[in-house]
Amino acid sequence: MRKIIVMLAAVLANFMVEAQVKTPQSSPLAKVEQVVGLTNVQVEYSRPSAKGRTVYGDLVPFGKMWRTGANANTTITFSEDVQIAGKELKKGKYAFYTTPKADSWDIIFYSDTNNWGLPESWDESKVVLKCTVKPETLSKPVESLSIFLNNLTNDSGVIELAWERTMVAIPFTVPTQDIAMKSIEKTLAGPSANDYFSSAQYFYQSNGDMNKALTWINNAIANAPKDRDVPFWYLRLKSLIQAKLGDKKGAIATAKESLALSVKAGNADYEKMNKDSIAEWSK
Repeated sequence: MRKIIVMLAAVLANFMVEAQVKTPQSSPLAKVEQVVGLTNVQVEYSRPSAKGRTVYGDLVPFGKMWRTGANANTTITFSEDVQIAGKELKKGKYAFYTTPKADSWDIIFYSDTNNWGLPESWDESKVVLKCTVKPETLSKPVESLSIFLNNLTNDSGVIELAWERTMVAIPFTVPTQDIAMKSIEKTLAGPSANDYFSSAQYFYQSNGDMNKALTWINNAIANAPKDRDVPFWYLRLKSLIQAKLGDKKGAIATAKESLALSVKAGNADYEKMNKDSIAEWSK
């Protein structure tokens, strides 16, 4: 009897899980993603609808801070530092709050994004950027709150928020030229020491052409910063490549260099590996 009760309970529990009712959200979640120049911008928000109600000045009171949406706070993420109203906003994710007024809106970027609506306790130190914009009157009503990323150029965009017959636009600029120039300069300067090291390491580990691997690790060593010691792990890899090529004498000499630098750096693991390899190659 007890087994039957347990089985019935399991079946009932499974039925309850399967039979959960699914209904649409009154304020569905939306996500807007846009590349502006070379900067990724993402907006996540829930979209309430007017449903015949007066929005601004009633549903959303004038002069009071608003979550700028429904449910959890609206968030905006920038992959690079941007400029808004002449002020720098560091790359990252921010809660997006507003204070609507009849003739102006305060726009607030808040560093704490883990809030259901407005924070329970407002912390002014978390206000990363604040600016004021003028609202515009739309000729046609917008039923559901809508946030767009529009007026795109290589260097700028506009966050547009529209609902009912009101729209506010928040222009921003992105550092496209700086990012592009850094990319161009890096590419034209050729591979870095780490690029050469990674290539040599891959060929060594995958039993590729060891002569190419040796050339690349030598380039890595030659391109390492001149104001500090050659990385001992570079020299360790070179010694392994030399040993694989049959040059045990050269491998031992390189391993001794790596050993001295690993001792200097206090890295016991590389110290032991180099000592073990020198002993093995000296036989």
